[in-house]
Amino acid sequence: MYKLHSGNDTLNIDSPKIMGVINCTPDSFYAGSRTNNINHAKAMIEKMVEEGVDILDIGGRSSRPGSEEISDEEEIQRISEIILFVAKAYPSIWMSIDTTKSSVAQYAVEHGCRIVNDISAGNMDPLMLEKVAHMKVPFVCMHMQGTPDTMQKNPTYKKIAEDIEAFFTKKIDLLTSKGISETIIDPGFGFGKTIEHNYQLMRDLDRFTSFKKPLLVGVSRKSMIYKLLNSTPEESLNGTNALNMYALMKGANILRVHDIKPAKEIIAIFQQMHA
Repeated sequence: MYKLHSGNDTLNIDSPKIMGVINCTPDSFYAGSRTNNINHAKAMIEKMVEEGVDILDIGGRSSRPGSEEISDEEEIQRISEIILFVAKAYPSIWMSIDTTKSSVAQYAVEHGCRIVNDISAGNMDPLMLEKVAHMKVPFVCMHMQGTPDTMQKNPTYKKIAEDIEAFFTKKIDLLTSKGISETIIDPGFGFGKTIEHNYQLMRDLDRFTSFKKPLLVGVSRKSMIYKLLNSTPEESLNGTNALNMYALMKGANILRVHDIKPAKEIIAIFQQMHA
């Protein structure tokens, strides 16, 4: 259905793809995704590759509410060894860099990342969009109301799906004018949204297929699951699986997850249902 191009490489999204989360941070919300030890990171990555991950999403700064701001230099330092390892050990696996900083994005792409994943859609660094356009890589454009510091302080919408649809309409026009043609859209579950907002957004997810862009969904172990069920991120895999299947039925093309094997199984069942 869709194709992503980065350098001389092409990723065919003719079936749902799995993006695996690698957090090179000490403070990401789910402890199972955190790694600040290269040997631990290597083991996580090797397991993800064995289980069939398509894209490794590597980030050096947590975006949880109230997370600590760090310098560009520290963010690069956190991600560099892991990016270099993947580029050498698994050159066929696509990497995305999860950052809001253009300097971090540039470092990552120069050392093997093929996608820039920016939770702020270019709003937190005025140089980001120009940099992405120059590097000619796909861009994950995510909706977030506010910033990581403010996003959960009384988020409000008139009609959430329509408001976010309007956001993407304007943002895609801007990206196109900047020379960014390959955009992946991410409605941003949990980013400036209440639990009710998140579920309304999920119910209306198929509205975003009208943009004819790859649709990325990241709900893995998030508070929309564990707060609803009065549990914890560690206990939220079952809820994650349920939402991921629903997202596929609503048109999601990429699932951003912490757990590769269950996502792979969900996709196999989904494809069998639509065979």
